Amino acid sequence: MDDRGAVTARPEELLGYADPSDRPEATGVDKLVLKRGNLFLVANRLGDVTPAGARDLGLFLTDTRHLSAWRMSVSGGPPLCLSSQVSSDYVAQVDFTVTSLHEGDLLGREPLNYVHLRRDMLIDDVLVDRLVLTNFQGRAVDAWIALEWAADFADVFEIRGARRRERGTYHAPRVERDQVVLRYDGRDGRRYATEVRVRGVGPDGAPAALASLDGRGARVALHLEPAEHVEVHFAVAAGIDRGAPGRARGLDEERPVPPAAPRPFASRASATHEAYSAYAAQATRFVASNDLFTSALEQAVADLKALTVYHFGAPVISAGIPWYTCPFGRDALITGYEALVAQPEVARDALRFLARLQGERDDPTRDEEPGKIPHEIRFGEMAAAGEVPHTPYYGSVDSTPLFLVLLSEYDLWTDDHETVEALLPAAERALAWMDRWADPDDDGLVEYQRRTPQGLRNQGWKDSHDGVPFADGTPAEPPIALVEVQGYCIDARRRMAALLRRMGRRSEAQALVAAARLHAERLEGRYWMEGKGTYAIALDRDERQVDAVTSNPGHLLFSGAISDARARQVAASLLGRESWSGWGIRTLAAGQRAYNPLSYHDGTVWPHDNALCAMGMSAYGMTRQAGQVLTGLWDAAQHFRQLRMPELFCGLSRAAGQFPVSYPVACSPQAWSSAAWFLLVRAVLGLHADAPRRTLRVVQPWLPPWLDELVLHGLRVGPARASLRFTRGKANAFAEVLEIQGGDLKVRIEV
Repeated sequence: MDDRGAVTARPEELLGYADPSDRPEATGVDKLVLKRGNLFLVANRLGDVTPAGARDLGLFLTDTRHLSAWRMSVSGGPPLCLSSQVSSDYVAQVDFTVTSLHEGDLLGREPLNYVHLRRDMLIDDVLVDRLVLTNFQGRAVDAWIALEWAADFADVFEIRGARRRERGTYHAPRVERDQVVLRYDGRDGRRYATEVRVRGVGPDGAPAALASLDGRGARVALHLEPAEHVEVHFAVAAGIDRGAPGRARGLDEERPVPPAAPRPFASRASATHEAYSAYAAQATRFVASNDLFTSALEQAVADLKALTVYHFGAPVISAGIPWYTCPFGRDALITGYEALVAQPEVARDALRFLARLQGERDDPTRDEEPGKIPHEIRFGEMAAAGEVPHTPYYGSVDSTPLFLVLLSEYDLWTDDHETVEALLPAAERALAWMDRWADPDDDGLVEYQRRTPQGLRNQGWKDSHDGVPFADGTPAEPPIALVEVQGYCIDARRRMAALLRRMGRRSEAQALVAAARLHAERLEGRYWMEGKGTYAIALDRDERQVDAVTSNPGHLLFSGAISDARARQVAASLLGRESWSGWGIRTLAAGQRAYNPLSYHDGTVWPHDNALCAMGMSAYGMTRQAGQVLTGLWDAAQHFRQLRMPELFCGLSRAAGQFPVSYPVACSPQAWSSAAWFLLVRAVLGLHADAPRRTLRVVQPWLPPWLDELVLHGLRVGPARASLRFTRGKANAFAEVLEIQGGDLKVRIEV
């Protein structure tokens, strides 16, 4: 781009503030979320981004906020919102009316509602905001619409509160005939750009005329005759005007601003619907006697598509909107596991993507070690400029064993020889990491300790600073050996032993079985708390039991790492009065000083955590207990928008109030929460696949009282697609095979 005559501007003048990290969050505001690919919008229920700079609102491309303000008004004031809806394929419809109060008629001499305004919004390659106004007044109406905007180009880490010593340079907006270009030169050498384009304004000025256009907004004058309507389109394109070399691992991702390509909104909406329909057609179709539950499962499938991002030319599931719309190792792997009964490609894509970024060297600045699976990779300005180590960052102790667990489970559901064999070298490197790097003190337990001050203090899934406490609230000091990670490693070795044995590598398989057995003995001897009837969350640097009662031991059931007797004790603890909120299993049980039902990890309810615990209960023959977890979460979900489980919600007791309480900054949609439904369904139906042997086991299926029937159409096991019907009975559910297509499959029903 020609920079001649470019004028810089102070952020205070453009935005009204200098530091995005100082802005408030729009907590308590019902959110409207749209997403396609790497572009997503989080707005309030009206479709506005206001107050300007609110940290949890905006239009984002990957890790950069390209709109920090977006506010519509009519004749100087907000129209009255009648309805705000988002379809399952992420197209928004917000309906307003302009009332006589806008004209100052307080006596009601005019009809109260005389102009209907419909705001349709969607994202494809750009954000499209279509305003359709219709005059239902018996005479002509003159009015004007205004849209105000701003772009602070904040990095996602700033939005999450990171303070920067220095930011890049803002350019004065460039105003053209029907568009405005907002630009920012980042400290990574890139020029970020947002283009706001106004369409649908006729050159003759009737029925609408672009009255003004500047760097802060547009004003459109309207003259509407009775029954006349007009459409005004705003399109917002985001991208990088000018790239810079030297991105993460030498891979430079160019994201040019999409070209102006006027297309009717209906055409865009139709293409969006077709894309989601095609995705759903490949997934298992769940049809329940409870129509709301069917809708929740359909929304969860749509969320998997929406949360898919594309980097290095490859798809991968991102973690959640708005904070975590990037690849996370742990989240992608758990989501992939949960989604196997719905859309196994989620698992395949996660495995392929993470294998590509597997650690190659010993680099303390990023907590990288050979064979380690990454925790998080970012693509924003701060990562590219070296201000954060996420290029990628490797600070998770569990991603590597979970990679092996998912690879094995993916094989059991798909028998995808090509993918599994291609990933086998990565699996062998992951096993080597577990043997050589994960146990630095050689005590037979896998532990973590960050090696960079910028890294995470805690590196399990409860990775907040206080996520691993003693019962009295004292944080455990690293190196820390988490209980669930020991289970993941035991499971990973057993699974890889089975995979290698099938390939004829028997001696290696035997060594892995022996290592898993020894690890399980250490787990049992070091972590069990007899007086509390469960396992310690961790061992600290002094190898003391971190004695808080938590949900973490529930993952040992998921891993099959403990005896039947111990598993039943752990399940009883999880569903006991202190751990069970009535809506779900708390991350940390009540009655301990560390308990805080409003905290991030010390007493809240996380749907994915509950789903893993429920799947573990089912694996030990406790499908009814798994059903209790499903029922609690389903009762909660009916109070959340679009029947969608958020990242987490507060752990306040159901007995003390009739509604679940939202966590203020929870992501929604969140991948492993959306996909939790599929694992919960699998848990209560007792589904266990062995695609290499062309077998599906259905073990003690059970349905809760609110679900009389559930049909799975097109469940994939290897090359076959099975349709199964489950009907609630007095004891277990009845299972029936309706159809098998595409290949051989033996369904064994065990009641």
